[in-house]
This record gives sequence, structure tokens and C-alpha cells, in this order.
Amino acid sequence: MRVVVQEDRKVRVDRLKIKTALLKRGGFIAGAVIVIVGVFCLGVSVGDGRISLSQFKSENNGLPAKLDYASVTQVYNELLNNYDGTLSETKLLDGMKQGLVQAAGDPYTEYFNTSDTQNFNNQLDGTFSGIGAELGQDSKGDLEIISPISGTPASKAGLKPQDIITSINGASTSGMSVDTAVDKIRGQQGTKVTLGILRDNTQNLTLTITRDNITVPSVTSKIIDGDIGYIQISEFSNDTSGLAQQAAQNFKDKNVKGVILDLRGDPGGLLTAAVNVSSLWLPQGQTILQEKRGSTVISTETATGDDILHGVPTAVLIDQGSASASEITAGALHDNGDATLFGVKSYGKGSVQQVISLPNNTEMKVTVARWYRPDGQNIDKKGITPEHIVAISSSDIQAGNDTQEAAALQFLEQK
Repeated sequence: MRVVVQEDRKVRVDRLKIKTALLKRGGFIAGAVIVIVGVFCLGVSVGDGRISLSQFKSENNGLPAKLDYASVTQVYNELLNNYDGTLSETKLLDGMKQGLVQAAGDPYTEYFNTSDTQNFNNQLDGTFSGIGAELGQDSKGDLEIISPISGTPASKAGLKPQDIITSINGASTSGMSVDTAVDKIRGQQGTKVTLGILRDNTQNLTLTITRDNITVPSVTSKIIDGDIGYIQISEFSNDTSGLAQQAAQNFKDKNVKGVILDLRGDPGGLLTAAVNVSSLWLPQGQTILQEKRGSTVISTETATGDDILHGVPTAVLIDQGSASASEITAGALHDNGDATLFGVKSYGKGSVQQVISLPNNTEMKVTVARWYRPDGQNIDKKGITPEHIVAISSSDIQAGNDTQEAAALQFLEQK
């Protein structure tokens, strides 16, 4: 299975400044899916066994088949004999593996220990451990509950929209960023977090909430302005293909005149999901992307033929948080003439990583190729610039004025 997987599962939570797969109001899902505009959210691709990368020429053929570990053993012995403290064999081995992989100098080539591997795979399932409340900041800069997600610990504990978080586990939140608050609130399933709450500026409450695993769907959809379909994809994960297809079929059944595909803040996800989403617009056989090592094409992904929305005018929203699989989708729809792009330039993640399973439930992902749009461009460090560049100002964000969506709506209404 080839996939594009996001490596930083922090995802924005509203379609203005930050966005969530569930709601469109500014905020963060505490202990679940989090990021701020501009955070570098990336993606990777995992091999499906259809090709063997070893058949292609490597730039590293001059290196020895095996490393001489004598000097590493010497360092270990000196550490063992001289360190004033307790050493862990597991941590030492993980450290050596991490250092070896980091020496490649590539931010996308990483070693995952057992815990990292579990988190990585949980991310693909859209499962996170936290309390399930969306956090934001009010006009005074105070931490505010935007909304508790229905059925989550936050909702069951009685958190309400506009509750102000005054403390986390006894520590004041004065001057605390949303990102920092989220890091403090999230934690392992079954553990507890205590929040000081100011409600209606009059009532001080203390709520102790038991964290739990939270599953957040990657796709939300609705019909706006009576006849425009709206799909928001927060990431391309295991549930994306099915949810997007359901939304597309609903749009077709209701004869929408246009579709907005919102990929803002989407850091990537499964390549198979990106291919399936693109295929909702593209006829069978149309190119979605090519993967190359140097000038050699090692893989070509084409549309599957399930083009429910082919011919329906479509506007795709992207921004600097749109990366990897979201850029694949935006580029494929644009280059094949099935969509018009709105927003600002995307992040620019054009390399491909392969995830390799290792012993003891560990993994490594390593950059193996570059991917190219149907028009032949590689977008790495360049991004995709939309035809219609529409920015959102700070005042627009505060006022809840989504200028990018408004521009897309105006465009589609004229079709």
C-alpha cells in the first residue's frame, strides 16, 4: 500500500485561521488535533511493494556495506564506565538509531521508537488521547473553550462554549499560548487533568477530567447558499476516501451547482486517500502524480474512474498549511482542468518517504523519491500558488469573515 502520511499530526481547526475536521470556528482541539497557521505540517509516502527501490541507482554506492562500529563501542564503554547516573539499554539503542538516521541531514528521514510508532499509526486512524475540547483565545487573549466535542470527556464533564480556562493542573494560564495549553491538557488515556474555569465572568469552577482516546473524522461536508457543496478535509487519513465519496454522492443527488473543497491547514495523509479524492473529479486514467528518483519515473498514480463530480465547477481552497497529499490533490485537480485554486501559496512538500517496519515494533521512514504534478512540476520548497490569491487579515479572522471562502462562493455563483 502506498500512502502519504503526515508526520506532525498537529492540524488546524477552523477554515479561517485554524480549523478542525468537526467545526469551523477558530480554535484548537485540546489534546487531539492541533496547529497554528504556518506550522510546518508535512507528509510521507509508504511503499506498497509494487516496485523495488533497490533496482534504481543510489547516490550512496560508495559507502561500505557495513559500518565499523568499533568507535561506537568505545563511546559506549566510556559512557558505561564513567557516567554518574542510570543508563537504559533501550534508550541507548534508540538513541544510536535516531542519531544514525538523523545524520542523513533530511528532516523527513526519521527513526520511530516503539512509542513513536504507535503514535504514528494512531494518527493514521484519527485517534488521539485528550479531552476533546476546542480551544481558542478571546479578544483579551484569555484561553477560551470554543466548543466541547459531543460525547467526549470535555462534554461529559460539563465544559461549555466561552468558558475561560484560568488554570491547568493548578498552574495559571495567564499569558499562556493555545499551543502550550494544548500540550498541557493532552495526555494518555485514563490520566486526569484539572482545569480552573471562569464561566460567565462570575462563576469559578474546578473540573477534573479523565482523558480518553478521541476519534475525529477527517471530512466534514454540507451544502451552503442552497446549492453549493462544501467539503473540508483536515487530513487524508483512513476514513477520508469513504467520507469524501459519501459527500460527493450527496452533492450529486442534490444537484449542487458547484463545490468548494477546503484543504486549508491540511498537512497531508494517505496517498491512497489523495488519489481517491482526486478521482471524484478526474476521469479514469488521468494522471494525478508521478514519483521520480532523479530523472527516472518509478511510479505513476492515475484516477480510478469514480468521477462523481466530474464537470461540476469546483474551487479548491489552499494556504500555507496545505502540504503533501493536499498539494497532490490541489495540483491534480488544477492541472487536469477540474478546479480553480483560491487562497495563498501552499507549504511545498514534494518529497516521498518510505516507511519501513523494524524489529520490536519500531519503524523508519526515509526519503526515497520526489513527486511531480501532472504539469511536470515538483513543488518542494515552492508550493502551489493559486490563480486567485486571497489573503485573510487578522481583523477578518477576529470578525469571522472568511474572505477566501467568500471569493470561492462568488466565483461559483457566476458559473
